[in-house]
Amino acid sequence: MPASVPIPVPHTVRHTPLEDLQGLSIGVLLSSFGIVLLAQLGFFTGQTAGIALIVSYVTGLPFGWVFFTINLPFYWLAKQRLGWEFTLKSLGCVAALSVLTEAMPHWVSFNYLNPYLGALLFGVMVGLGLLALFRHKGSMGGIGVVALMIQDSTGFKAGYVQFIVDAIIFTVALFLFDTRVVLFSLLGAICLNGVITFNHRRDRYIAP
Repeated sequence: MPASVPIPVPHTVRHTPLEDLQGLSIGVLLSSFGIVLLAQLGFFTGQTAGIALIVSYVTGLPFGWVFFTINLPFYWLAKQRLGWEFTLKSLGCVAALSVLTEAMPHWVSFNYLNPYLGALLFGVMVGLGLLALFRHKGSMGGIGVVALMIQDSTGFKAGYVQFIVDAIIFTVALFLFDTRVVLFSLLGAICLNGVITFNHRRDRYIAP
């Protein structure tokens, strides 16, 4: 008879504060650098980050300040439905990302960045960064909070929610940007949401 396959047991041991700190820090660092790559190319993305990038391009305001401000209304919603721990971690992550995305361009520069590679790297890095945040009960706020709430209450995947929101944002962007910019930006967004959709599975793990 074939050997039986062990049934995975949900992980029920809570993360320590140090484990949460390193996990959230890695998530913020990856996400920040991914957004810097995207901004270097003049592309945008979906969700609140995409809205903030578009507003930043159009108005000239710093992305970090716009991103932090746009997220403010979502913290009340996060606190009401997901609790203080998730809300405070998300607030800290958004604040850290806002600072890092403003500081990183002073620390690193690019002579040339292929747009295909840049869009793909953005999607992979931010996707992995968000997975790290989700694993440690954090997020980048905004639409991500709403997506997680819908997934937890209905089972409809967070990635699918973000696909729908992105479709609306990219449709509007067609009237504001060159088609080439929109298409490259769409490539990055598809990659990002694909990483989340295929890997953020509550039936495979439970974030303690």
